[in-house]
Amino acid sequence: MITKHKMQELQELAAERGPVCVGLDTDPSYLPDSVIKAVGSKEEAVLMYNKEIIRRIASDKSACCCKVQIAYYEAMGLKGLQIYSETLKAVKEAGLIAISDIKRGDIAATADAYARAHFTGDFETDIITINPYMRFDTLTPFTNYAAPAKEGKGAFVLLCTSNPGMTDIEHQELKSGGLLLERVGDEIKRINDSFKADYAAQTCGPIGAVVGATQEKDARYLRDKYPETFFLIPGYGAQGGAARIAATLLDKCGGTVNSSRGILCAWKKDEDLTERRESRSLSMAEIADAAAKNALFSKEDLLKAK
Repeated sequence: MITKHKMQELQELAAERGPVCVGLDTDPSYLPDSVIKAVGSKEEAVLMYNKEIIRRIASDKSACCCKVQIAYYEAMGLKGLQIYSETLKAVKEAGLIAISDIKRGDIAATADAYARAHFTGDFETDIITINPYMRFDTLTPFTNYAAPAKEGKGAFVLLCTSNPGMTDIEHQELKSGGLLLERVGDEIKRINDSFKADYAAQTCGPIGAVVGATQEKDARYLRDKYPETFFLIPGYGAQGGAARIAATLLDKCGGTVNSSRGILCAWKKDEDLTERRESRSLSMAEIADAAAKNALFSKEDLLKAK
């Protein structure tokens, strides 16, 4: 039986290596044609690129985790799901925390099947993202895996997302008072409180919250309201979220700041690669080096803003 849950491990890695989460939302269109041709297929090129990035960020200690968005792999069919599985294994073997961005949420036996699918077997991961909007009892099959007997898996619950339309639902006022997102945040706190006896020495609960770095007015309020909740922070970089907003969310219990396209597509803006881009002769090593360089820049940018 374990004594430390995965969210605690992530919090400690973020303190040691910096808060960057590398989003491996690796669409084949993000890769140069020359690289895909050299490897032989777009699927194998994606896997090789993922592994090269993982190896570099683990060596540089520029990131604490990787978030793998399953949709990009589902879009590649059966081969894509195999690459998804192998990518998760590579993340964990490198000593990093694997976050599976699956945003599942369903009732009863269906939720239980989703939980088994992503916390055991071929798609086993450390932490998943879950959607609370089909009632809070739908979270239970997932949060049950946070128990010590279940290896202390973690989950990030959607709280305040980074998309512009988040106000359509998350900011709706309840008849009982307050906003819907506050009701979700309070439920996350309640779940974490239920695990305190199991994890008395931990400095965060096994259930975290997704809080986007694009809404400055929400950042300070949510960080102060939920000081003991660890955050997954999307929106930084390509989505326009500023480092100062992310830094606010990194206060107190802390969090990890995701960057996907900013890292995966860094080769497109790397001035040192201008000639190679124009000649369409980029190599896998060159685009992976550009990604790793951007991850390190992001780490420095975020730490400087704190």
